Amino acid sequence: MKKNHVLVALLLAAVMALPALAQTSSAPQDQTSTAAGASGKQPLQYDSHEGFWGHLNPFARKKYVQRQVQPIRDRVNELDELTAANSKDIKDVDARAQQGIQMASAKANEADQHAIEAGNKAQSAQDTAAQANTRVGTVEQVVSNIDQYKPTVQTEIRFRPGQSMLSKKAKDALDEMATPLKDQRGYIIEVQGFSAGRGQAAIQTSQKMADSVVRYFVLNHEIPVYRIYVVGMGNAPVADETGKTRHVSGGRVEVSLMKNDLEQLASTTSAPSTAPAPQDQSAPSSK
Repeated sequence: MKKNHVLVALLLAAVMALPALAQTSSAPQDQTSTAAGASGKQPLQYDSHEGFWGHLNPFARKKYVQRQVQPIRDRVNELDELTAANSKDIKDVDARAQQGIQMASAKANEADQHAIEAGNKAQSAQDTAAQANTRVGTVEQVVSNIDQYKPTVQTEIRFRPGQSMLSKKAKDALDEMATPLKDQRGYIIEVQGFSAGRGQAAIQTSQKMADSVVRYFVLNHEIPVYRIYVVGMGNAPVADETGKTRHVSGGRVEVSLMKNDLEQLASTTSAPSTAPAPQDQSAPSSK
């Protein structure tokens, strides 16, 4: 009987020594976990006051469980707050990055617009320069030929022997030649009189017939005298259509309208510019 009491006492002492042994074995682990966690706080400490039953207490009360779980809840809530703050920071960084990208894109579009406008202006300037060069070349050519008159219209006025008066048919022919010359430049009228006969008498007769033509031009069509060149040729031989020379019979006056390139020069220098206007190919930039 005494031996049974001793055995029970030894067993009871062994059971009571188990929690202390468990605490001693877990002490190094608790010391190594004292480093700060991700939140900057110390890791959760294990509460060793669990009573007689050690790690497993089948009779743990509700308050005891809440007390053990509350630090975990606090730490989870803290982690949620950190996660929310990190998410907010990430969104802010992304928003700033997107804003920077949009601003860079707007600047690039604006630069493209300026480049297109500069290209259009350069093309317009090049076209204008080409037109100016063309005009200069035309003007040089015209100026070089300014003193070269070319016959454009010719008519012949017939006179009866011994007369210097213009007939109705002669006046109509002169009107047809002189009417288009109003307000024109770069022309002269050449009047040559021819008369039958000999010597000075023929020259004087031919001069009178030519003077009657000049007088009609000046009085009826207001053609300046300095544009008319008149000469009495008398009975000078003239070339016919076959190229042979012959003396005229009767009296006649040859009237030739001569023009140079001065009128062409005036129309060239007064022509409006046909350079195309620069096109807007750019899209409005977003600022």
